[in-house]
Amino acid sequence: MEKTVLIISTLDTKSEETYYLRDKIESLGLKPLLMDISMRGEGPTRADITPDRVAEAGGNTIDEIRASKERSRITNITIAGASRIAGELFSDRKMDGVIGIGGSTGSLMATEVMRSLPFGIPKLMISSTAALPGLSTRYIGTGDIALFHSVIEISGVTDLLKNVMDRAAHAMAGMVQGTITPSRTEKGKAIALTMLGPCEKCASSVRTALEAAGYQVIGFSAAGIGDRAMEEMISHGLFQGVIDLAPGGVGEHLFGFMRDAGPRRMESAGKAEIPQIISTCSVNHMTPAKSKYKPEYHERRKYDLDRFRTWVRLSPDELREVAKAFREKLNRANSPVKVLIPQKGWSSVDYPGNPTFDPEEDRVFVEELRKGLNPDIEILEIDANMEDPEFAKAVVEASLNIL
Repeated sequence: MEKTVLIISTLDTKSEETYYLRDKIESLGLKPLLMDISMRGEGPTRADITPDRVAEAGGNTIDEIRASKERSRITNITIAGASRIAGELFSDRKMDGVIGIGGSTGSLMATEVMRSLPFGIPKLMISSTAALPGLSTRYIGTGDIALFHSVIEISGVTDLLKNVMDRAAHAMAGMVQGTITPSRTEKGKAIALTMLGPCEKCASSVRTALEAAGYQVIGFSAAGIGDRAMEEMISHGLFQGVIDLAPGGVGEHLFGFMRDAGPRRMESAGKAEIPQIISTCSVNHMTPAKSKYKPEYHERRKYDLDRFRTWVRLSPDELREVAKAFREKLNRANSPVKVLIPQKGWSSVDYPGNPTFDPEEDRVFVEELRKGLNPDIEILEIDANMEDPEFAKAVVEASLNIL
């Protein structure tokens, strides 16, 4: 069957280059579908999906967008309209992949549209600004987007730019025409598992045991971006259960620290009505950026993970605040929840002799969590460190009981 590729571009600034890409994609046996997300261009367009249609899908008109001086507002309207159209194309099975072309603004807009689409759809962004500091992370975010750095400016169809476009078109053709494992699992239940270096031993043991029991276990690094992506993928229905060993991103969001996992952290599983196991790796530590240290942070107990990362111990009041956030989120869950607390340390960092080891102070979190917690939610306290085999065994047993 003929495969359709959605091309996202701004024809008011990159028409000649986009038409070359469209023709190249068509020459490879694919059906191009061109979406024009221009906000300033005048006159007719050769796009299949015009700026007028994009604006209307975003709840506005192209005339109002062109007349507005509020760049941020009209950009958001255009992105919303383009995302809505792209989502409808995917739902109606009228799109098999998406490719974008642009500089800074075009890349930001096109990749945001891509990130609105589910995991597993081929996504490729040709960008002349992919290597600029800070932009590549903004382009990709939590999306499974392939960035194709053009190196040269996308301006004029030169032989060098043709080379870039040709390679990108062939890459997209390979992604949509080749045999790709479906993103939705077809064999065994798929379980999302959060992990960090300080609880990697536990995570590995849990994964191995569950795989032996017939589950597929998909790991996410709980360093902020990975667990944000997990929440989105849960909401898209890709998992049948969650083992959240490292939900420290909840507290990091409260305080604005480096592993901030966003406001929806630890909520998607409950909304999706899938079971979840919750534990506490890294919950008693924070990772403020060194440039944003408060004076009192220098007096806190700390543990250097490496020369780049330092974990700072949370105060009792901060532990209580994080526990309240946990309780509020878990109480809204519409599915089974079990919380497992390792009494002898919440990670490999938490061992006697390490400066932040304080199991008595960790009790503050546990006691606050219990207050008003839904009685259907069981808290299991395990006489072990999180990295001990006994704790991993308890996680596996609890998981098998509710998955």
